[in-house]
Amino acid sequence: MAEATHLYAIGIGSNRTHGRHGRPPQVVESAIAMLDAFFELFDASPILINPAAGGAGRDFANAVALVQSQMAPDAMLAALKAMEREYGRRPGRRWGPRVLDLDILAWSGGRFSSRGLTVPHPRLAERAFAIGPFAAIAPGWRLRGGITTRHLAARLARRGRRG
Repeated sequence: MAEATHLYAIGIGSNRTHGRHGRPPQVVESAIAMLDAFFELFDASPILINPAAGGAGRDFANAVALVQSQMAPDAMLAALKAMEREYGRRPGRRWGPRVLDLDILAWSGGRFSSRGLTVPHPRLAERAFAIGPFAAIAPGWRLRGGITTRHLAARLARRGRRG
């Protein structure tokens, strides 16, 4: 029996220039192409520029890609971390500047938890820079509590307008 194919929502971010790939928007574009080369790219959001949070310095270029894979979440995380290393990412400050940041936001298998990974991403509901692009390509994706990405994006937008 063949393993099940899962759909993953991968958050992509960059706020540092890369010698070969260029400025952050081009780094994100290149990362989307790399995800397509390693997995089956289902869709990718537009690339947005967002203010840095938590002392990360420069503004971020962000996007979300939907990829298909038979990998389990732990194996997918390991593959994404290997891709980050290919772009020169090194372990360091949690909120520091980074050439490339790849996060599993959600997967079609529902909830997943292990020592180093929780899916859906535990802070997804607070991150307009991730939910906005996610909702642009998968507005009906249901997250914790049955809320859709579209609904969550609208909720975060209202909260942002109120200050």
